[in-house]
Amino acid sequence: MKDFRPLRLRTFTFLIALLLLVQSFTSFVLGARPVRLVVDSREVTSNPRPVIIEGRTLVPIRFVLEQFGADFDWWPKQGKVERVTITKGDIEVNLIIDSQLVSYEKDGRHHIVTDVAPRIIEDRTFVPVRLISNIFGLSIDWDNASRTVLIDSSKEGEVDPFYPLKITSLEDGETIQGKTSLKVDLGQDKIKDGKFIRFMLLNPQTAEGRIISQGSDLTKEYTYLPKLDDQGERAIVAAIYDGEGRILSADAVAVSVKLRPRVSLNGIKDGDVVKDRLTVKPDVNFVAKYVEYEIINIDKDKVIIPNEKDPYGSYSWSPSVRDNGNYSIKVTAYDEEGNSYVSKSYEFKVDISHSLSLTGLSKGMTVDKPVTLNVSRNFDVDYTCYVLRDPITGEEEILKSLPYGSYRWFPGPEYKGKKEVFVRVKYAGSKIMESSPVEINLPGKANILLEGIGPNEVVTADKTIKVNSNVDLDHVNYVITDGNNKKKVITLKPEEELVFSPTSFGVGSFKIYAEGLYDGNKSIRTEEVSFKVYLGEIYGKTKVIEKDKFLGVASKLARESFLRTGLSAALQTSQSILETGWGQYVGVDKYTGRISYNLFGIKGEGPAGSVLFTTWEVYNGIRYTVDDRFRAYNSIDESWKDYNAFLLERERYAPVREVMYDSTQAAWALRRAGYATDPEYPLKLIRIIEERNLNELDKVRI
Repeated sequence: MKDFRPLRLRTFTFLIALLLLVQSFTSFVLGARPVRLVVDSREVTSNPRPVIIEGRTLVPIRFVLEQFGADFDWWPKQGKVERVTITKGDIEVNLIIDSQLVSYEKDGRHHIVTDVAPRIIEDRTFVPVRLISNIFGLSIDWDNASRTVLIDSSKEGEVDPFYPLKITSLEDGETIQGKTSLKVDLGQDKIKDGKFIRFMLLNPQTAEGRIISQGSDLTKEYTYLPKLDDQGERAIVAAIYDGEGRILSADAVAVSVKLRPRVSLNGIKDGDVVKDRLTVKPDVNFVAKYVEYEIINIDKDKVIIPNEKDPYGSYSWSPSVRDNGNYSIKVTAYDEEGNSYVSKSYEFKVDISHSLSLTGLSKGMTVDKPVTLNVSRNFDVDYTCYVLRDPITGEEEILKSLPYGSYRWFPGPEYKGKKEVFVRVKYAGSKIMESSPVEINLPGKANILLEGIGPNEVVTADKTIKVNSNVDLDHVNYVITDGNNKKKVITLKPEEELVFSPTSFGVGSFKIYAEGLYDGNKSIRTEEVSFKVYLGEIYGKTKVIEKDKFLGVASKLARESFLRTGLSAALQTSQSILETGWGQYVGVDKYTGRISYNLFGIKGEGPAGSVLFTTWEVYNGIRYTVDDRFRAYNSIDESWKDYNAFLLERERYAPVREVMYDSTQAAWALRRAGYATDPEYPLKLIRIIEERNLNELDKVRI
């Protein structure tokens, strides 16, 4: 690859002169004299004349190069592309009108990114005069006094790159077969206004392609993962942009993409011994749609197929003692066309020791409510005992003995002070094992809890309410207060349940608590819970647009966002389709029916306030429904902008931003970041993208 060097003093003076002579499109504004063109001491000024645009002198290339015997082929506009091919000796140049990418053959294939794109002026193709010098080696000078471009074929022109940026990790002519590093040298310019760097893989014939990496760190090393569609002769372009999306500096190299897909596993090697947990991660050198693991118990010829399919995340397997033995593991990666690529099979041994621990309690915890005691173990047991022990006297009490499983424990007032709880198991016929004890505090107080209704619950039908106490109750008084402070007391036996019927009590705001009586004259009471009774119409989700129009609206907003931020438009569009059912199921306020325009289910306050949706909460271990506030917007556009900010600004979505230019990688990153708990969420998005060919929305060109 040719090494570009700084300009000579003469050329530098020439550039400064050009920068000072910026003028309008026709060069005649404000009375400026027309630009003249002199070739080998002979004036050949054409009509139209050379012009100065954005500080650069552009000349009619055909008129100039025909003076030196060049041939031209004009390729009519097809789709978005209008090309000119120029041949002079062993040099062939491909120009695309209105594209800054110029490709040429000269001792190999090369690409240049110009600062001003070739354009049509008065039916002629104009190019920066420096482009002619750089490619064809013609000496070009500028006479400021006479406003004349001087071309001298007897002198060798100097190569003067349009930008100082240089791709350092690749050379012209390199073949890319898989994962590739991308890095640049900024050159002498510090590019103070540079906001982000973007790497693009472009088709030289169309200057169109896709983003293959990007970020705000201009000098870090980035990674390119090829796709099947990337194969062929390509240009890799690195460009630094300002906050308005303008290119400040750029470079390009010519590469040949000949993908050889490969997959391996990190975290495992032949002969490893797993004594606790096996954690592996696929290493793919291409954009994989998903992966499948296969674990084989060699001793028993038993196959395990895990559900994990993330090609870019980790998978962990926690074998038990009964799983001890010899194993192999491999992973198969699938590309976007369904082709499969299998890693080698890694052989390892599982040698797990017996492990036992108590769950449901933490050290120093004060247990004043019911807790669920459970056991974490990696072996089979014959029976399980949950044991309470006095750490001073060593006295033990078996709280519960059962074959296996959990125990819900609500310590009574007879238990007071510091205690230890552990689990004891019997296995293999006669062997006994105990967990480490967990030290807890017991308040030694009678307690009673209300179950079946929670704070701020909205009751719309009959509700069953009961109490849970750590003492034997004689009876229970349920005290219900309405919005007018009228109280009603209902007395039941401890084992009886209260059925609260809205048709009997009416609608509005209510409060309830329960009082339990025990030991003749003692009483305890629950917390008072406020709730609401509503028997009116409940509004469900509704459409915000006709179904056949949703794709057009969504893809337009997604494309605008993508061009501004680099967040895959295909991903954005597929998410909006999946989250709203093509715009037919958007949340409304459950009581008023006001449309939220909330396409992505974001909670909180929006530009138009909030609306109430039904969600779930837990009170005293029981799940119940409650109203929660979700953001409301004035339009689909507002919702889209807020969703963009949600992904682009929140720290938890940093992994998404690292790969947000690629819809497949970003879909899996969304799941790892916790956007959705559905393990199939990424594949659902990818299927929508494939079915609707949405990756076309992520095309870029320069």
